[in-house]
Amino acid sequence: MYMAYGWPQVIPLELPNCASTQQIVYLKVVNRLLLVVCPTHLELWSSSQHRVRLGKYKRDAESIRREGENLQAIWSPDTKLIAILTSSFYLHIYKVQFTEKKILIGGKQPTGLFLANVSLLLGEQVPFANNNLTVSNLICDNKHMLIGLSDGSLYNISWKGEFCGAFSPAVLPNSTIIANKLSHHLGNGLPSVGVQAVGGSNHVNHVVSQTRAIVHLEFSITLRLLFVLFSDGELIQCSVSKRGLKHAESILVERSLGSGEAVCASVAPEQQILAVGTRKGTVELYDLADSASFMRSVSLHDWGYCAEDTGPVKCIAWTPDNSSFAVGWKLRGLTVWSISGCRLMSTIRQIGLSSVSSPVVKPNQDLKYEPMMGGTSFMHWDEHGYRLYAIEERSSERIIAFSFGKCCLNRGVSGTTYARQVIYGEDRLLIVQSEDTDELKILHLNLPVSYISQNWPVLHVAASRDGMYLAVAGRHGLILYDIRLKRWRVFGDITQEQQIQCQGLLWLGKIVVVCNYVDSSNTYELLFYPRYHLDQSSLLCRKQLLTKPMVMDVYQDYLLVTYRPFDVHIYHVKLAGQLSPSSTPDLQLSTVRELSIMTAKSHPAAMHFIPDQLPREHTLRSDIASSSDLLTREPARCLILRMNGELSLLDLDDGREIELTHSVELFWVTCGQSEEKTNLIEEVSWLDYGHRGMQVWYPSPGVDPFKQEDFLQLDPELEFDREVYPLGLLPNAGVVVGVSQRMSFSACTEFPCFEPSPQAQTILHCLLRHLLQRDKREEALRLAQLSSEKPHFSHCLEWLLFTVFDAEISSQNSSKNQAAGANHTTTLLEKTCDLIRYFPEYYDVVVSVARKTDGRHWADLFSAAGRSTELFEECFQRRWYRTAACYILVIAKLEGPAVSQYFALRLLQATLDESLYELAGELVRFLLRSGREYEPTNTDSDRDSPRFLGYFLFPSSFRKQPQDAKTSTSFKEQSAHVASVKSILQSHASYLMSGKELSKLVAFVKGTQFDLVEYLQQERYGSARLDNFASGLEMIAQKLHMGTLQSRLDAEFLLAHMCSVKFKEWIVVLATLLRRSEVLFDLFRHDLRLWKAYNITMQAHPAFAEYHDMIEELDEKLSSAVDVEES
Repeated sequence: MYMAYGWPQVIPLELPNCASTQQIVYLKVVNRLLLVVCPTHLELWSSSQHRVRLGKYKRDAESIRREGENLQAIWSPDTKLIAILTSSFYLHIYKVQFTEKKILIGGKQPTGLFLANVSLLLGEQVPFANNNLTVSNLICDNKHMLIGLSDGSLYNISWKGEFCGAFSPAVLPNSTIIANKLSHHLGNGLPSVGVQAVGGSNHVNHVVSQTRAIVHLEFSITLRLLFVLFSDGELIQCSVSKRGLKHAESILVERSLGSGEAVCASVAPEQQILAVGTRKGTVELYDLADSASFMRSVSLHDWGYCAEDTGPVKCIAWTPDNSSFAVGWKLRGLTVWSISGCRLMSTIRQIGLSSVSSPVVKPNQDLKYEPMMGGTSFMHWDEHGYRLYAIEERSSERIIAFSFGKCCLNRGVSGTTYARQVIYGEDRLLIVQSEDTDELKILHLNLPVSYISQNWPVLHVAASRDGMYLAVAGRHGLILYDIRLKRWRVFGDITQEQQIQCQGLLWLGKIVVVCNYVDSSNTYELLFYPRYHLDQSSLLCRKQLLTKPMVMDVYQDYLLVTYRPFDVHIYHVKLAGQLSPSSTPDLQLSTVRELSIMTAKSHPAAMHFIPDQLPREHTLRSDIASSSDLLTREPARCLILRMNGELSLLDLDDGREIELTHSVELFWVTCGQSEEKTNLIEEVSWLDYGHRGMQVWYPSPGVDPFKQEDFLQLDPELEFDREVYPLGLLPNAGVVVGVSQRMSFSACTEFPCFEPSPQAQTILHCLLRHLLQRDKREEALRLAQLSSEKPHFSHCLEWLLFTVFDAEISSQNSSKNQAAGANHTTTLLEKTCDLIRYFPEYYDVVVSVARKTDGRHWADLFSAAGRSTELFEECFQRRWYRTAACYILVIAKLEGPAVSQYFALRLLQATLDESLYELAGELVRFLLRSGREYEPTNTDSDRDSPRFLGYFLFPSSFRKQPQDAKTSTSFKEQSAHVASVKSILQSHASYLMSGKELSKLVAFVKGTQFDLVEYLQQERYGSARLDNFASGLEMIAQKLHMGTLQSRLDAEFLLAHMCSVKFKEWIVVLATLLRRSEVLFDLFRHDLRLWKAYNITMQAHPAFAEYHDMIEELDEKLSSAVDVEES
């Protein structure tokens, strides 16, 4: 797994000299060297820790004019020769020689880099130069190179500059290629081997000439496979014999691949997978080990981007370990995918999730900060996979280098724990901080400069079983990191450090095991160091190995070492003495088992012991134990993950191997790995991840505990988002930790910063369901109680009940007549409800699941969960009114409308008492709907509910309310329960109005849509009456707190309603508080007696002094108005 981090770096290139094109010709990274070929020159750079230009060759103007610009290029496998074909079909072969001139950085530190001389060995025109042909890219082996021509033939050239002629490969008798699809048109008089199709009667049928241009070649030396891509999109696979590319008869066509829309291809030799890019922008994966069968395709369609946005695929680059691949498109961007289809990194900004909302790039869009905005022409990973070098389309001025970190996936010789999630880059570690699972964070831990500067890059990382110690190895030596103390431990003796070339790391309790390569004798050995001291004097043991190990693993004090082709050796580690600096412990290894397995399957990528799952009280102490009963508990099985993704179980007693599943990318053995009492995944044997998502494996209680149909349980809800790649587990939280890419943009940088973002996904519901299925109710309850304080516990219980209930519904729909099966699932549903009932979240969980399922199945759910009225009553008594309200619809469905109306009326009164007006409004609407007596109001609510500002600007837009209360527009007729609703609302409104709780009154009216205008008309001389203006103004000023915005809005709302019913007492009070002089002026100009009384009252009370300026202004306006009227 590869995840981008940090800002992309730029390697500047020399500008081309009078080139007609700005397109880079070739890019390749080999042996810490980077070669880039431009139209008029080539440059050789160091791709190691220090990116320095080591040499270049610049062609002169006369050479460019006479022989043309560089068109195609190839680098020999030994990096000593470079072949370039020019646009005028001249072949140039250059020689690379390193001088003795060292390069120093900063004038102090030697880098181990030397300047290089690039010289021209030969330049000669190729024989097909005058045939008006176009050419494909070049491919090569150690002695020869091939180039595809537009006449459908392949041309062979040796690295010595010998032109060996053109040919077309021959067709195998069992080939799937139709013979007449291959071209036999050579037309240049050069020696060739014709394309042949051998029939069943052994007659040779010559092919009819048909010209198709070869546009791309892909060659794998390891697999000895050549792929030829034609201009019409057809891709053919050819086998190459051990004789290499020199002999035409050694290249035979085997089959045709793809959908006929191929534009490029790339081979992953270790995984034996072919990736084919298409015109539609998708990448198709083919399994070469299985007759090139189609596996899957990946694209950006699910992220809202189609071929019109990205263009066709331009290039594909596999990571060095073949676990991921980068895809570059012609028009825009590049993306890195895992082999299972998880999108690990993308330069394309996420705009939307559908093609309608996102992607077409318009010229005026400001997307200058997006890398590779103009498309990607070339990509190549460095040899360790820490950097992806990319060149933008139509760019010849720079190379963009993206930094990547790799995840410790516990493969090969190195082993680590799933409890500590680590991504390691070339000079740093990215550690997931998981103290609080609500917010996981990434910590960047830089390695000590004194170590990494001499031993760049990081090659191996392993975390101890408890995740508190990290072992890190570079080119030489080893360093340890204590996460608790935040302290590094290094070798004190540099000489000892340089003698270690680590090939793998393991933790054996408090001991770190190093697989070391001894250069002088070309042998491999195991070194055992205590974590408290890295020194030759503290070396506990040195074990010579037979040859280079392929896979290693450790469990407690058993060590597994596997050699090629498949020889398994298991050692028992015995430690005598105390493991401490003050003592001299002695460690001995004894061989307890050796197996040599003959198989035609692919090589193992990882192997892990499967311990016997014992009760907790029988687990050992964390240190290496020396008791005699260990031999009786030696692991008898181990899991094998092969290079092709096949997961199988190996019985170490008889060597029998059982295939479990396929297309697996990684797995974690969880049983017997943790001794903490809070471990939530004790019941799980292991988990695996592949393109199907996450799979959880449980031990089976049957006769054969590893029978696949009983053992595997696939949880579809554990399918990770295809942007989130799982890194490990947090056993104490019951979650899977994954990581996804985020980009942060800054105005001061050209490119965004790539930030790995950790994500958590719970598996608690899967574990609880598994325990309940096996009738382990006490264990399930204990596990749930351990998890009750964890984040998202309620969500886990809801998922548990939902998945169990959904499974019952599905089983009923599929087999209604199988009573036994139905009873079984019903029993599981009852057990699930019984478990959740122990927790206060029970009532929320049950009704939430009901709301997510079809109402037709509610009876089945509540037959197990309890009667809906009883659940409502319990919520009501606990004052959980929101949860109780959710049960009203269920009661209406199961018990009938009359019962639901009764409970809703009770709940309505309670919610009003608690001032839960939004909830009360929902209950009112339910009650009016349920009696079918409710007449929906006009959808244009603005015309029916006056607005406080709009009334004074547009008074005619509000219709007058009828004076007769019996003709209310809210109700069609007064049925019993509708009358009850109205009575409850009016009583509450009277209670609020009597206490002058005006803010609550406004919230009540807005939440319940109560007809305040009708109520004011009825209660003008009742509860709404103001007996005394002065005391009323003082009281309402205290209640409303006019200094806050919300109180002013409430006052405006009430003022608008009072104006609509011409309630003068309230209008005067509210307009005064709001200082709405225009409203007061409009009122007083028609009633001067009211103005005089108002003026005398306001002047007489010192508390109203703040309004004197407004009164003076009103006095002037009214006097002017009176003068105007008199005149």
